[in-house]
Amino acid sequence: MNKIAIIGGGASAFFIAANLHPKIGENTHLYEQATSPLQKVRISGGGRCNVTHACFDPRELVEFYPRGKKELLGVFHQFQPGDTMEWFESRNVPLKIEDDNRIFPQSNTSLSIIECFLKEIEKSKVNIHLNHGIQGIRAENNQFILRIQNKEEVFDKIVIATGSSPKAWKMIRSLGHTIVSPVPSLFTFNCKDHRIKELMGVSFANASVEVVDSDLAAEGPLLITHWGFSGPAILRLSAWGALALSEKKYQFNIKINFVEQPEEQIIDFLKKLRQQQPKKNCFSNNPFSFPKRFWKSLLISVGIKEKLNFADLRNLQIEQLAKELTAGEYTIEGKSTFKDEFVTAGGVDLREINFKKMESKLHPNLFFAGEVLNIDAITGGFNFQACWSEGFIIASELNKSIK
Repeated sequence: MNKIAIIGGGASAFFIAANLHPKIGENTHLYEQATSPLQKVRISGGGRCNVTHACFDPRELVEFYPRGKKELLGVFHQFQPGDTMEWFESRNVPLKIEDDNRIFPQSNTSLSIIECFLKEIEKSKVNIHLNHGIQGIRAENNQFILRIQNKEEVFDKIVIATGSSPKAWKMIRSLGHTIVSPVPSLFTFNCKDHRIKELMGVSFANASVEVVDSDLAAEGPLLITHWGFSGPAILRLSAWGALALSEKKYQFNIKINFVEQPEEQIIDFLKKLRQQQPKKNCFSNNPFSFPKRFWKSLLISVGIKEKLNFADLRNLQIEQLAKELTAGEYTIEGKSTFKDEFVTAGGVDLREINFKKMESKLHPNLFFAGEVLNIDAITGGFNFQACWSEGFIIASELNKSIK
């Protein structure tokens, strides 16, 4: 029976291990350098684990991947979010679809997912080695020699699922593979603009954001934080613009439409407000659904005094206010990333992978899964789905050697 090594202790690695037949598992060794595995699973979704997303058509699903769209289409035809739901629920982990189509365990804790993996791996008999980092890999005579804790061991097949690890990429490069230079993918925007300085916690149900002098744009919920802007709209923009924003060294301007309406329409609305409610105070009467704090900040930014009523607004002030609401421009100076949930664009060049098997085109019996590849998505649930799908394919391939 082939001796197999799985390198990594994250979502992909454990899903592969959980899906192996015991006859394969007892000859499989999973190596994780940390003392505690599945850290991203543990903390994702605020500790609830955003398992996947309710998007069940592979053609629609791939649209959420800035890198890997073409390659993942066939992968998702083999294993998609519906299959993920069935896999967990058949193992006594009921899931729920929330209003935004994110899927979580009904228990609202990632521990349900982790405990499920541990139970399944106990059944599959995979040997787990924590606190065992891989120091080197080389291919020799159609086998692989791993250096583990200053000792060498020979394996017939290896799976690399190390996530965005510079050390792992260096070893993969030594095998002849090309590594696309990694850059951050999901990050928030740092902004010190006086208009949002005191607005931490203010959120918008939907806003449009675009990077000035580019084709980059996204929409969705937006959040003002103590460091700048966050929320799904910003994270989507950071994912699609990962490479371009890196080239800009994270120094750029954005325009935000906070009301999802054109400027002219807002001008007309404010002029009608001036006619219909002339005696109402501007500061005391916020005509929009967003928080009053933001409305007051914009009034101050265009020079409107607190004692003014709507009747006192000049056309120029209305036009300035409409522009702030529909095309407010903000200077971004840097980014902030979620340290433990850090996601990158970059990794093993996808042209060197056979996605029917998730196998290297350079070395037979060398497989890749997860963020070690140049694949990333706009949120954690989509990133996990790529892990589950790739992992399922690899486990299926490894299970084929059962006689």
